Amino acid sequence: MCAALCTPVIGITENRATLFQPASGNRAMSKKKKPQSSNTIALNKKARHEYHIEEKFEAGMVLHGWEVKALRAGKCQLTDAYVLLKNEEAWLLGLHIPPLPTASTHIVPDPTRTRKLLLHQKEIAKLIGKTQQEGYTCVPLALYWKQNLVKCEIALVKGKKQHDKRATEKERDWNRQKQRIMREHTR
Repeated sequence: MCAALCTPVIGITENRATLFQPASGNRAMSKKKKPQSSNTIALNKKARHEYHIEEKFEAGMVLHGWEVKALRAGKCQLTDAYVLLKNEEAWLLGLHIPPLPTASTHIVPDPTRTRKLLLHQKEIAKLIGKTQQEGYTCVPLALYWKQNLVKCEIALVKGKKQHDKRATEKERDWNRQKQRIMREHTR
């Protein structure tokens, strides 16, 4: 049936040949779709280089309206941020969200204010127990949208030594060389 509908039809009317093209799907009638954008707002690449990631957690964030608008515009810096666990609560410090000039006219925004992270009590207790051990800390890895909410991916990490960083760099270089060799070999 598709073959009959998908082939062009030639119609002859009053000494003129007309070519009728069938409409493919409902493309002509449907609205244009927005390009699919990434849900990721910001990544902390420095944390992946500096630390061994032991365990990851997803946390919600308490934000002001102007901060949400700035995050929708993609304005955020996560590199120097860290998580502070105090009084059985998690706080995100050092996250820089520059205010948009049009978004916040009636308040004075603080771009580096301390923001509360929303986690379950069991997760907070686990983080507190691990961070009290020597060498463990908690850092944010990414900020992203989950439906209409901003989520922060935080991780329980342990610091890398200099030789660990060198080994990671060597392995990354070797994987790049392997890919290059394989690409040249398949040509």
